[in-house]
Amino acid sequence: MSSQANSYEVALFGEFFARDLKAILNRITLHSESSHRMHTREVVFEPIDAQHREMGNEAVLLRAKKELTGKDEGWILYSYLKPESVRAHPEATVRPWATCHSLGHSLYKRGFLFRRGTLVIQMFQQEQVDPTTQEPIPAHPDTLWEVEVKTATPIQNTQETPLSQSIDAVLEVQLLMKGLLDLRRQDV
Repeated sequence: MSSQANSYEVALFGEFFARDLKAILNRITLHSESSHRMHTREVVFEPIDAQHREMGNEAVLLRAKKELTGKDEGWILYSYLKPESVRAHPEATVRPWATCHSLGHSLYKRGFLFRRGTLVIQMFQQEQVDPTTQEPIPAHPDTLWEVEVKTATPIQNTQETPLSQSIDAVLEVQLLMKGLLDLRRQDV
């Protein structure tokens, strides 16, 4: 079994009424090195499949956060995993997390979507974003079309669903398109 080093977040959470704001703000300010106003935009993505929660599993959330004050520093993407057991860490919430800084940009694709068994095939043109309205600008007629052939849902390599089945299904589409469209591996 390989050991993977996780990043963790240690946190405490609380709530209070507005009437206590001044006292709490003064106390925290007194015991802090610095302070500044905060205004962020956060987008939380969670699985639509409620089955995970019904089975007692904590849903893994993907969050995108952007600071709205000061200069544009882009988006930060992060995800929290299931918190560690309260027996291991009764003092605070300890949970693995992953984070990366990202440039904030929108990507628009327009085209067609096909299903083939366990695969989804996307054929699309990328559209640019109008910097003023943030709306998509239709692709120029000469813009290249792109094709992606991939499994429709994540696959786990088990005896019941070996990865080789999915590889074979993708290679079958590659063979079907031979001479018309070159489908190849992309390591980006």
